[in-house]
Amino acid sequence: MADKVMWLSDIERGDVPRAGGKGANLGEMIRSGFPVPSGFVVTSEAYYSFIIQNDLSDKIWEALRGIDMEDSTRLQAASRHIKQMIVSAAVPDDTAGAIKRFYKDLVHNVSPYVAVRSSATAEDLPEASFAGQQESFLNISGEDNVVEAVQRCWASLWDARAIYYRDRQGFDQMKIGIAVPVQRMVEAEVSGVLFTVEPVSGNRDKIYIEAAFGLGEVVVGGKVDLDSYIVDKRRMEIEQRHIAKQAWQLVRADGDNRRVDLSPEEGGKQKLSDDKIIELAGIAGRLEEHYDNEPQDVEWATEKGTIYIVQTRPVTTLKVRAGKPSGVAAKAGASSKEGVILSGVGASPGIASGPVHILHSADEVDELKDGEVLVAVMTNPDFVPAMRRAAAIITDAGGRTSHAAIVSRELGVPCIVGTDKATSVLKKGETVTVDGSRGTVSAGTIAKRAEAVPAAVIPASESRIVTGTRLYVNLSEPERAAEVAAMDVDGVGLLRAEFMIAGIGRHPRALYDEGKGDLFIDKLSTGLAEIAAAFYPRPVFYRTTDFKTNEYHDLEGGDKYEESEANPMLGYRGISRYIREPEIFGMELAAVNRVRQDAKLINLHLMLPFVRKPEELKAAQVLMEKAGLSRRRDFKLWIMVEVPSTLIRMDDFIDCGIDGVSIGSNDLTQLVLGIDRDSRKLASEFDEMDEAVLQAMHTVVDVCRRRGVTSSICGQAPSFYPELVELLIDWGITSISINSDTVGRTRRMIAASEARLLLESVLERQD
Repeated sequence: MADKVMWLSDIERGDVPRAGGKGANLGEMIRSGFPVPSGFVVTSEAYYSFIIQNDLSDKIWEALRGIDMEDSTRLQAASRHIKQMIVSAAVPDDTAGAIKRFYKDLVHNVSPYVAVRSSATAEDLPEASFAGQQESFLNISGEDNVVEAVQRCWASLWDARAIYYRDRQGFDQMKIGIAVPVQRMVEAEVSGVLFTVEPVSGNRDKIYIEAAFGLGEVVVGGKVDLDSYIVDKRRMEIEQRHIAKQAWQLVRADGDNRRVDLSPEEGGKQKLSDDKIIELAGIAGRLEEHYDNEPQDVEWATEKGTIYIVQTRPVTTLKVRAGKPSGVAAKAGASSKEGVILSGVGASPGIASGPVHILHSADEVDELKDGEVLVAVMTNPDFVPAMRRAAAIITDAGGRTSHAAIVSRELGVPCIVGTDKATSVLKKGETVTVDGSRGTVSAGTIAKRAEAVPAAVIPASESRIVTGTRLYVNLSEPERAAEVAAMDVDGVGLLRAEFMIAGIGRHPRALYDEGKGDLFIDKLSTGLAEIAAAFYPRPVFYRTTDFKTNEYHDLEGGDKYEESEANPMLGYRGISRYIREPEIFGMELAAVNRVRQDAKLINLHLMLPFVRKPEELKAAQVLMEKAGLSRRRDFKLWIMVEVPSTLIRMDDFIDCGIDGVSIGSNDLTQLVLGIDRDSRKLASEFDEMDEAVLQAMHTVVDVCRRRGVTSSICGQAPSFYPELVELLIDWGITSISINSDTVGRTRRMIAASEARLLLESVLERQD
């Protein structure tokens, strides 16, 4: 039976085909004397034997036959069918018996709790990381429960996201097996991760360590503030310390993970003693040396003062991914003022040339061809299909937070807004060059003077910069998910529904009344799943729909349901719609539920926009609970802070039960200053850096810190004002969500601001 169940101590580095990447690494470390929790592995032979004895191979092939991997609905249905076949089949008696015997021997005279983890046979390879594609089950006890957990791990090999990932990576679906390591659970007092290379500078003479009290789930999930330490690898001396104020920890109690709040005094202590930091750094150095001096990404934990290594894998870099180029683009700086025929507000960086095509209404969007320059008075969601094809975008009206500006930045398309007269000055068919950085339109193809590069290419970071403040990205398009996910970001802080719903075309109420609500749910869930899968396991915060009445009116069938409002910005929008039209809100919730439950993409969370009163929030929460979406450890609820009443009554909103808030700087600035953000005449007065707006933001962050909830910002301001980023870090904001085109710059600004604060703190202590 040694071929189906083996002790980890009998496994070595070359046993990936038998033990999977995770199992092979664990066995290699145990055999080499590293402190790894004891355990055994149910090998891939056991999985293959299970498949053969239950005649499942042909059935799996049949379920996958002809599936378009981009068809999320069919893929998820096939996944559910395959997984149901696996969990319903019988585990062979010899395999089940061996698992039970090994489990008894493992837990004899110790805690009965074990961790049952999946280990795919192509996992943790430098060129194709399968991390997070399969399930893990913690705090499992009892022979039968362990066998069941192993079988559930086998089934998770066929999760929709895993099938899709293997297809994208070019792996033969049936040739990837799965092993299942079973290890004694470590009751972690302190846990964390480390890199045997300093991740900001890439300095291989440094070891970077992060630590938190309690179980490691809070570390890998980015749920609490972490201590960080930098150790000089050669001298084995601590060079830097950052002591975080941890608000809570996870501990195991009665076989489950339980959240325990920490007092400011408890949470503000150094998580790992200096002696343990040096001891851990020594283990890390030996690990790197053992793995042929390749930098390692290591998960660790301490129990009763003993350090355990939970996993190690190579530190990999992200490859550059290119989007589909649109038009002729050039490197920044290629344009000049020569031949400038029009100026406006630079709203999305980049330079592109193409023939002008003026759109007078959304009815004409199909006329715009790939590579043309879209010119309009202003855009709305119905323009999105044309905006995707445009080489560049120019509008008469609007500011940096207008629809055209926001969408262009997300598409990576150069854009100029607020020109006043583009539609009257420019002529259809004439070739112009748009410089979205400088805000100029020039005659001819000036961009061709520079070396041409694709407009949509956004290089991924070659080495991850680790910061205490999370850097999220704003996203709307599922088509860009893979490209943006390759960047140095910690997740999606604002996922808008605008593009997806515009793509559906019909007004949601019209679909509902026609009995086509399932179509809406299918389309929306497909888009959400594509984005959540690309970022998994990093969090994705989906902001539910916030169309205004004029925007909804323009959707097909919308004129039947939307009344004309004098000021749609302050009208029937956001959470007010949900509680008055619960059946429509229910379709959105059903789409979210489908992604989380059917696709098992539990990194998708919810954010409610334009919240005015706590009573509205409570009413929406009731609807969410009825739909099966109540707050819990793996499902977070945020609200947007855009209305002054929200920040004034922040404590009341937190009392309703939320996990975090995100400042919508665009609407907040509009409502604090009383300026229409789309006003042409007042565009120069619309200032996110106005002292009143800054005080409002500061208040939000302060209250959130005091109450121990997450604070974030997802408006356009951080992308335009580097000085605001520094202020937000000083105030103690938890995360910042920005446009994809400013990721690298913003990450460096955050790191620099945190380093400055750390240095100031050290100098204060010395004084």
